Amino acid sequence: MAQFIKIYEDKPNDAAVQRVVKILREGGLVIYPTDTVYGLGCDITNSKALERIARIKGIKLEKANFSFVCSDLSNISDYVKQIDTATFKILKRTLPGPYTFILPGNNNLPKEFKKKNTVGIRVPDNNIALEIVRQLGNPIVSTSIHDDDEVLEYSTDPELIFEKWQNLVDLVIDGGYGGNEASTIIDLSGFEPVVVREGKGEADIF
Repeated sequence: MAQFIKIYEDKPNDAAVQRVVKILREGGLVIYPTDTVYGLGCDITNSKALERIARIKGIKLEKANFSFVCSDLSNISDYVKQIDTATFKILKRTLPGPYTFILPGNNNLPKEFKKKNTVGIRVPDNNIALEIVRQLGNPIVSTSIHDDDEVLEYSTDPELIFEKWQNLVDLVIDGGYGGNEASTIIDLSGFEPVVVREGKGEADIF
């Protein structure tokens, strides 16, 4: 059964964050808060953990559109091709924030994602998520937690999330109620920016 720990966003407890990081390093799956909805994540470098997430989502790993949650812009450059000034300005202006940006991937992508030309990048405006990624030292591969409820698309109550996911993951963070609106997805991999999904982030940012 999963661990369930409380972490406060305004001042994430260092020992609690280290517990989360230890689980991620050991190949565990963690549910954690972001600036939008709760996410299910694992260490980007752990193949078995990536397979587990794909299995839970019922999809083939090479076909999965997972996001890479990074701690800052320099973290992003580890996995994407060199970006032009216009793209960099958009990223600098909006991150950390409720956006997923699709960018051309580079050769550092884990082997599971090598066939993909692009990668979705997130830098959420949430201290818990950012502190976990900072201490882990590399991105978390992440996907949103969906709800079976017909009215609410995303689960927002950490206790209910724990109830539902406790036998599938290794740790659930209670970071307070989550949002019910996903990130805005913008594709910056082509000549022109394309809004793929309007979510919490303002889509009109160009």
